[in-house]
Amino acid sequence: MKTFRTAALAALSCVSMLALAACATAPAGSELGAQATAPPAPGDPGTAYGLFLAGAAAFNQGDKHDAADLFAGAARQDPDAPFLQERAFTAALIAGDVHHAAQLAPPDGAADAAIVRLGRLTQAVDALAEGKGREARTALTNPPIGAPFTTAGVLLEPWAAAAAGDWKTALAVPSPRGERLVDEITRLDNAMLLEHRRRYAAADAAFRKLLSDADGSGVYTSAYGGFLERRGRRADAVALYQASLKGDASNRYMREALARVQAGKPAPAEPTLAEGAAQALLGPTVVLLSEKQPELGLAYLRLVLRLDPKRDEAWLLVGDSMVSSGDLDAAREAYSHPQPGSPDFIDARARLISTYDGDASANPAVLQLAEETVKASPGDDDALTLLADALRINERYGESAKVLDKLIVDQGAKAGWQLYYMRGVARQQAGDWPSAQADMETALKLAPDEPEILNYLAYSWVDRGERLTEAKAMIEKAVAAKPDSGAMVDSLGWVYFRMGDYPKAVNQLEHAAELDPADPDINNHLGDAYWRAGRKTEARFQWERVLTLNPDAKLREEVEGKLKSGLSPAGARVAEASATAAQ
Repeated sequence: MKTFRTAALAALSCVSMLALAACATAPAGSELGAQATAPPAPGDPGTAYGLFLAGAAAFNQGDKHDAADLFAGAARQDPDAPFLQERAFTAALIAGDVHHAAQLAPPDGAADAAIVRLGRLTQAVDALAEGKGREARTALTNPPIGAPFTTAGVLLEPWAAAAAGDWKTALAVPSPRGERLVDEITRLDNAMLLEHRRRYAAADAAFRKLLSDADGSGVYTSAYGGFLERRGRRADAVALYQASLKGDASNRYMREALARVQAGKPAPAEPTLAEGAAQALLGPTVVLLSEKQPELGLAYLRLVLRLDPKRDEAWLLVGDSMVSSGDLDAAREAYSHPQPGSPDFIDARARLISTYDGDASANPAVLQLAEETVKASPGDDDALTLLADALRINERYGESAKVLDKLIVDQGAKAGWQLYYMRGVARQQAGDWPSAQADMETALKLAPDEPEILNYLAYSWVDRGERLTEAKAMIEKAVAAKPDSGAMVDSLGWVYFRMGDYPKAVNQLEHAAELDPADPDINNHLGDAYWRAGRKTEARFQWERVLTLNPDAKLREEVEGKLKSGLSPAGARVAEASATAAQ
């Protein structure tokens, strides 16, 4: 959507979640600008300059609510520095305090035009959330909100008109704008508003006409299905959901909707005007995020959630934005919003668990989260998969494999390669290589081009000194598919090492270390290759580096031994590998 591109990004360029401090230069001519040339004495946070710097620091540390208050305090101290009110407004909006942001929105002429328009959009959303339709409509239309927020204003206007009691405007047939997504959303809004006005026959016709042209990844189908359920047309809803699942059997929303209606549960409630407006605004929000405009996308997400605080897919996107900015605490808070029973609950728990990746100290907490997820969603395959992986990282390999046994048996011929792959990993780590190898080979038959399977199985052979030529070809195929994977390039270097081609091993392992410099196993392999290539000083340097990278106890013991005695002779290592393979 062209209306959301560079101008919109510029509007929030100074509220980057990663680098707000880069905007800390105050313009000359204000009290703040004068103080910037002569910083206040330490311990004087009451000045505009001190409050501004404290706000910037709080924002960068993730304390965005505090940042908004500090910026607002700075603006009160220095009313002649309008950019301070901009900072206070944008910080409050990014923090999710939309009501406060609406009060801080800068008036016309007091800030950059794009910021002023964003402020009016925020005021419109806040008024609509409060049920103040006339105020919302005035903010949107007097005058109409211009670029880069034109589309958002167009999508919200019918809902504001309905809230203001102007149903003639709210139900006017939308004119095509030539932007496919916007045109589809306005048609969906029209159908939903017709239902709200109790014009059921017209709503049904509008839904069917929309679905004859597009499905909206199931969004339009879900909306029409809910309408059918509310009208008591359960058989029609079942047929609709089943038809949708034929095209996408993995759609959790459709699966849960079908299960709901087949179980005779109550139909979903008709969306309120604010909830309908939230759904309308979510479309352009996703576009902003897909176009790599995270700050403005996050601002829109906050507006969506002001209208509908239970919009779980928006909470997932907020969490994703927070992960991208490095604010894991805020991400975890966002991912914690979806509750059991929500179609987004399992996905939210998976993303919550993923925020602990790489932190071995959090493994017990991850297992607790996975166990709670299974308890809240008994029998759910995705929840059980989370549990199996959590058991594995907690070194409870046998239990992990048993959970996967159940999943594979229950799914039968529908069991995907991922389950066999996961069970193969658990079985290998439990010491059952024959069973692990069988699982990996089954996974490979199901997905012969999957790089993860190719690499894992081939590396296992290499490490055991088996089938090196076959393994090399498989690893080369994996690396061709994922050339930026340090782990896979490491495997290629390791197979060259095992085949005795040490110059090529060094070349590949150096590249792997460039791709993933903090991996202790890669650095250990590079040290071994240096040693075999006669570069013993560099080998010792690499092994010493391994000890700084938090290796596990087994690797630490191995490396400490090599630092004392060097690498065993090549012949002895080959004999050792042969003995391992024979076990």
